[in-house]
Amino acid sequence: MERNELDYGKPNANAPRELDPFAFLLEGHYILDGYAIADEYRMRTPEDQLLVLGINLRSYDAVRKTWNMKWLNALPGTWTDLGPEELGGVAADETTISYCMKEPVARHALTRATYVRISADRFTWRGERSHDGKAWEQFLVIELHEA
Repeated sequence: MERNELDYGKPNANAPRELDPFAFLLEGHYILDGYAIADEYRMRTPEDQLLVLGINLRSYDAVRKTWNMKWLNALPGTWTDLGPEELGGVAADETTISYCMKEPVARHALTRATYVRISADRFTWRGERSHDGKAWEQFLVIELHEA
């Protein structure tokens, strides 16, 4: 997939290379001169009612080799830390990205998000829930691909 800098921005040559593979996920855009990624997410009901509207903000700390990620849920105007250190941070390798978060609106205490089958034009997002951080139950799988 060719990168369109007008639509998606461009990475900064001085920014950490770990930002490169994620430019187009969820309509992602490089922001802040290429040092961060913003990706918008919308979910609608079958009746076309807006259910989820928000934006992920992602930056990479090259010194500590860690991701810093936040979710802004635009409808209630709340922020959530994605993959905070006290929950294990963000685990990433060549095939998978995974992190946990404290759940601000659901009935369960924690959500674990795992991204698999990642490529330039698609990925699978798997959501698991837990009340105690030990037992996990899958509750949602989303296949995202370029339209």
